Amino acid sequence: MRFDTPATTNPIDQLKIVGKPVDRIDGPLKTTGTAPYAYERHDVVPNQAYGYVVGSAIAKGRIASIDLSTAQRAPGFLAIVTADNAGRLGRGRFNTARLLGGPDIEHYHQAIALVVAETFEQARAAAQLVRVDYVRTDGMFDLAAAKDSWTPAAGLGAPADPGVGDFAGAFPTAPIQLDAAYTTPDHSHAMMEPHASIAAWEGDSLTVWTSNQMINWTVGDLAQTLGIAREKVRLISPFIGGGFGGKLFLRADALLAALGARAARRPVKVALPRPLMANNTTHRPATIQRIRIGATRDGKITAIGHESWSGDLPGGGPENAVQQTRLLYAGANRMTATRLAILDLPEGNAMRAPGEAPGLMALEIAMDEMAEKLGLDPIEFRVRNDTQVDPENPGRPFSQRQLIECLRTGAERFGWNKRNAQPGRLRDGRWLTGMGVAAGLRNNLLTTSAARVRLDHRGVVTVETDMTDIGTGSYTIIAQTAAEMMGVPLDKVVVRLGDSSFPVSAGSGGQWGANNSTAGVYAACVKLREAVAQKLGFNSADAVFGDGQVRSGNRTVSLAEAAGESGLVAEDAIEYGDLGKQYQQSTFVAHFVEVGVDVATGETHIRRMLAVCAAGRILNPKSARSQVIGAMTMGVGAALMEQLAVDKRRGFFVNHDLAGYEVPVHADIPHQEVIFLDETDPISSPMKAKGVGELGLCGVGAAVANAIYNATGIRVRDYPITLDKLLAGLPEA
Repeated sequence: MRFDTPATTNPIDQLKIVGKPVDRIDGPLKTTGTAPYAYERHDVVPNQAYGYVVGSAIAKGRIASIDLSTAQRAPGFLAIVTADNAGRLGRGRFNTARLLGGPDIEHYHQAIALVVAETFEQARAAAQLVRVDYVRTDGMFDLAAAKDSWTPAAGLGAPADPGVGDFAGAFPTAPIQLDAAYTTPDHSHAMMEPHASIAAWEGDSLTVWTSNQMINWTVGDLAQTLGIAREKVRLISPFIGGGFGGKLFLRADALLAALGARAARRPVKVALPRPLMANNTTHRPATIQRIRIGATRDGKITAIGHESWSGDLPGGGPENAVQQTRLLYAGANRMTATRLAILDLPEGNAMRAPGEAPGLMALEIAMDEMAEKLGLDPIEFRVRNDTQVDPENPGRPFSQRQLIECLRTGAERFGWNKRNAQPGRLRDGRWLTGMGVAAGLRNNLLTTSAARVRLDHRGVVTVETDMTDIGTGSYTIIAQTAAEMMGVPLDKVVVRLGDSSFPVSAGSGGQWGANNSTAGVYAACVKLREAVAQKLGFNSADAVFGDGQVRSGNRTVSLAEAAGESGLVAEDAIEYGDLGKQYQQSTFVAHFVEVGVDVATGETHIRRMLAVCAAGRILNPKSARSQVIGAMTMGVGAALMEQLAVDKRRGFFVNHDLAGYEVPVHADIPHQEVIFLDETDPISSPMKAKGVGELGLCGVGAAVANAIYNATGIRVRDYPITLDKLLAGLPEA
């Protein structure tokens, strides 16, 4: 199905099942511990052995020698895979460093060997007997030190230094100016489930049960790395215990499980230990950002400039922290620049809301600082600079843009009028209290997505697509879509996901999964409805599907009868035309936060939070709210505690476990409220939906920072906002 004209009224608009707060259909499996995650799939193939990854002990250099002899004599030993015996390996499109290193070492904890044994404990013990001598060479591990050696870098296909108007001339002449620098640190995905895979060969065909967000991408990269036809690779990933972008791509666990299984001639399972998840896989790169804003005295932005520096391994890409600044506010004279420094740290790559998450952590502080210079309320300053067209392409309107409504609705609900504009003036016992706000934007990305839909003799509808569920509720919204389209209750829908033998979907990432994958199911269901009507001799345009039946004129037939013993099957994909070029498609949010800061210790407590989202049709308010409050929690972590500490001498992340890498716990998060504005976007897809999973993170960190400033009068521009950055500026207790 080609989608190249705005959606009109269609069966989804009935909203009998779509749009309802349906419980997650996979919930009982997860709450009872019976959901089959990758490492736990003991039943999929017999005689599984265990692999344990040996990571490099240096960040840059080469292996001088490696002694495997002692490990090979260890109890239960089966095989060792290294670069010397793995055969010729290619490199996938989405991997910057090699997933199996040696003799050259590109980053700390780069996998250099996999030891396979009968049990996990035996594999781990044997791995500790591998002796490696290295020749260490100097590397660059400090972004600030490497900042001046940057190269221009485009992010997500955008030009590196686009400009509109004359920023260089307009900024110095603006009556009111801001020129400030902000930093965000390296972040870890820190998902609960580790990267884990089971691999088994049958002849020259490979099956991998894994935890992966993008099945089709990973099939291609695994085949390319192994040098085999992609038709010989099958990936199965029905349940994923969190990814946040860290499982978008092929990683060492899947490749080494495949190599280990080939070497041991039996199935092998591999899970990365927690320290290797930080250093062996990907992370969100640190940024240094400079923001300049010039405005008239009445608060209209005349010049806005945003530069961002980040680092990655040679061949890697930048953290595109300036992209939201190209779209969020009006201003005639504009400059954004994305700059990449070469670092020898582990690979930087996508983490939830890549670009916008750290970019808004800076931009939305800068907007508050500018509002203060102007003597304006922070919400009013944002409203005055709203735009209904792409500010860098004025001929392209936004398909929907309710940012002002988000801000106004949130201000009323949160009690913004009770905020004291003078910072450091409100006390509640020992707590200095304050409120903060931030706006957020995340683009709506469109990508082809396919599905297969079957109708059987029982009237049951089965949906098959390689779409994944990373805890986001994909099973449920896909079931809701099929039920709405075919006119059956949810208990008559079966959803099968995460298998590369199914039609290729959008996959889970970039908050594009919900809209695109359900649109693909919509397209397949349209074809199935036509097949049912054709078989019954109905005019498909007149056929009405409901209550497990199809009706046309005076004739009504059950779907079970229409399917017959042989059943009916249809397959189709949603394919997008030029609407994405004609309209800027984005989602918007306003975040509100109230904090208390202990006047003696500087300890920050989040008191309450509110997110008001405008994100198209909300397919399931319950699971969408879950996504947003999870993102809000993640934003609190980024604001107050999350930081991968870099050993700038040795080139690794020191706090590479969940004891040292702190994330919020239940006690850190109080009441959270989420409001979804009533919005449908017919430009987006037949579903008229968008995404919310990353939008909920965009702007949270800045809202926390702005609330802390309002509470204390201390402006912190370097995240995370830890006690040491507040203590010196606090008033006498």
